Amino acid sequence: MKELVAYIAKSLVDHPDDVKTVQAEEDDSIVVELTVAQDDLGKVIGKQGRTARAIRSLLAAAVGRENKRSRLEILE
Repeated sequence: MKELVAYIAKSLVDHPDDVKTVQAEEDDSIVVELTVAQDDLGKVIGKQGRTARAIRSLLAAAVGRENKRSRLEILE
């Protein structure tokens, strides 16, 4: 799942080399932490969080096949 988030984030930002993702699994959920360059933070979040919400929706759809929950954390 972290590869999916990384691919999407690298497509959006100006500094794709600074994109880092970490995946952790807890009980029945998957947590993906996304770190981007400070300049690109607004591009990943989007206006009123629409881009971040769309990424979370895609992540939830991908994880849903495994009957797990997902959480995306965007770190600075």
